[in-house]
Amino acid sequence: MYGLHSLFEAFQYQAFVDFGYLMLLIYFLAMSGVTIYALLQFHLLYLYKKYHKENPEIRYKQYSSDDQNVPFVTVQLPMYNEMYVAERIIDYVAAQEYPKNKFQIQVLDDSTDETVGIVAAKVAQLKAEGYDIEHVHRVNRQGYKAGALQEAMPLVKGDYIAIFDADFTPRPDFLRTTMAYFEDPKVGIVQTRWEHINADYSMLTKLQALQLNVHFTVEQAGRSYGNLLLQFNGTAGVWRKNVINEAGGWQSDTLTEDLDLSFRAQIMGYKIQYLEKLGSPAELPVDMNALKGQQFRWNKGGAQNVRKLMKLIWNTDKLNGIQKMHAMSQLTAYGVFLWVFIAALSSVPLAFAFSELGISTHFLSFSVLGLFSVAAISYTANITAALNRTVPATFWEKVRFFGLFISFMPMSLGLSLYNAVAVIEGLRGKVSAFVRTPKFGGDGKNNSVQKAAYVARKISWITITEGLMSLVFTAAAIIGLATGNTAFVLFHSMLAFGFGTICYYSIKHLNLR
Repeated sequence: MYGLHSLFEAFQYQAFVDFGYLMLLIYFLAMSGVTIYALLQFHLLYLYKKYHKENPEIRYKQYSSDDQNVPFVTVQLPMYNEMYVAERIIDYVAAQEYPKNKFQIQVLDDSTDETVGIVAAKVAQLKAEGYDIEHVHRVNRQGYKAGALQEAMPLVKGDYIAIFDADFTPRPDFLRTTMAYFEDPKVGIVQTRWEHINADYSMLTKLQALQLNVHFTVEQAGRSYGNLLLQFNGTAGVWRKNVINEAGGWQSDTLTEDLDLSFRAQIMGYKIQYLEKLGSPAELPVDMNALKGQQFRWNKGGAQNVRKLMKLIWNTDKLNGIQKMHAMSQLTAYGVFLWVFIAALSSVPLAFAFSELGISTHFLSFSVLGLFSVAAISYTANITAALNRTVPATFWEKVRFFGLFISFMPMSLGLSLYNAVAVIEGLRGKVSAFVRTPKFGGDGKNNSVQKAAYVARKISWITITEGLMSLVFTAAAIIGLATGNTAFVLFHSMLAFGFGTICYYSIKHLNLR
């Protein structure tokens, strides 16, 4: 009997060791994926800095505001239930420093609420003022934004199409600057940089601005300067009409039709001209559930495009190896959240298996490379980026950045579950509706979100799970400290804080009345 008991204990111990090695392998693979992606991002940082070192001043071409030889352009404004911002975007487009007889405005309105009446009144007013403007109202919302854009193509008068989401407030020189770049026949798309009119509204908007600044400087500009594929961001850009048609048109089989079409166009040989210094201001989501919805759409759409475009990218002979590698990195970037969540889950049992495995925790220090890369890229994008800065950043600007970055890391970890679910759904091919991100017409001073329409009212199962995850990682951090297994205490503390914060604000920002 004693021998059987000893054998059972030995079996239990071996099973524990085997499980520990399995968790180590899973964690290693997950963090390797994150690190490889981060190093490719670091390559974009190198390209970005190299270009700006060789070109310290960037000057853009422009048509004069009264030049009658400018191309005719159609401006499309797709929207769905945007009562707070619909009138504003139409006014901003009408105020373009571009000959009135040289552009057409199409309001592509799929709305089912008061937005329809607001748009109709504004369109009637501008028609009376001599503007070429049409209110195209659909009642079926088939294909969502992609469907609206594609259905409107036969009504387009111009050879060029500018697109703005409803929350944007484009600069008056937008058209006369972007249109000048189509003199190059290879340019099929011109994309401008997003700016943020409400970045200082709250900590949530500040953290979003921190991350989006990375995308619109180091990522987009780095890809442009390195002759790599980049993406049309769905808004604040201009297309050649014939490029849209040649590339297969707007397709609604993914939630990120902008990424899909822009990759297809570039694989055909057309170029995206990225104007890093031409900012197009827009609103950031001001409540957690709106942000999560936006993140879900971007992540799921990115995963759907992996399924759709992977073979096309690898089989084309129009891209070299570096271009293909970065294109795949861009498509799979959203999978980083899945890798992070897998690493987080596997780290809990692994934290207590290290001592039994006899492996030094220094073995996993390679993942610090990823953190260093993220920090360096964020610092460049938000502190040293050559946008409008003419003097070095002050000491307090740098302190503020590091404070935001320290807050940004756990918040990103806290979003990993929600975004991982989106990626899995996208890879599985699960179909879901296009859920637009609600905007409220805020300018950073308006604090009326809780009184606004379009606020979420239901607690999702993911939000509940995020709260449970916070408890799990809190317990893991406490037990790790108590038992001396401190390898993951910092990581688990960040996860606990991140999941807890995301859960708390997801519930707080619900309109439960």
